[in-house]
Amino acid sequence: MDKTIATLSKAVSAIPDGATVMIGGFGGSGAPIEMIHALIDHGAKNLTVINNNAGNGHVGLAALIEQGQVARLICSFPRSADPKVFTDLYLAGGIELEIVPQGTLAERMRAGGAGIPAFYTPTTYGTDLAKGKPVEEFDGKMYVQERWLKADFALIKAELGDRLGNLSYRMAARNFNPLMAMAASTTIAQVSRVVAPGEIDPEGVVTPGIFVDGLVEVKTPAQEETLNRQEAVYP
Repeated sequence: MDKTIATLSKAVSAIPDGATVMIGGFGGSGAPIEMIHALIDHGAKNLTVINNNAGNGHVGLAALIEQGQVARLICSFPRSADPKVFTDLYLAGGIELEIVPQGTLAERMRAGGAGIPAFYTPTTYGTDLAKGKPVEEFDGKMYVQERWLKADFALIKAELGDRLGNLSYRMAARNFNPLMAMAASTTIAQVSRVVAPGEIDPEGVVTPGIFVDGLVEVKTPAQEETLNRQEAVYP
């Protein structure tokens, strides 16, 4: 089964208004910038986006937010290098925010992919982030119940992908991408190179193709930090 998609626009064309979308990346590392820009061009609105942060500058996730397409953001770090777009919109009441500690964010996505509806963690106990959540005591320590995170779509970035959807990542660009691939109903991967089945060493496959619904090749992907140094703006 050949899962390659010819164009970025076709890759995101099925994402409707109101969808929940996981977007990979730790800052700019592993962030599918070109696919996010294609989503901007596609025009889907009222999105719930799950990401590690709130974007920087005026490209990538920040640009998606700036275009008014994100209604709700679930992330760990709403304030990063240059989060002006998100900050201004949030202070104006134009976007909802759910802050999730980074380890909890990763585990909620892993739970979603593994079919585990909830788990307990001591993180956030006694803080505002735990308000309204069930708590339990285990071995004399208090734990907060956290629910799984799932999404309609995951937009992720990998280094190599074969036509069957098997993926490998470049160094730290791996980050949240494999977890998101497992936790979404539909996963689309942006890859630097599409190869034939068998060209990726089986030991190097991080995300098996069963979790990937489509992949699109972007041979020279942009890096968020480079674009921001150039003061790029999208669109």
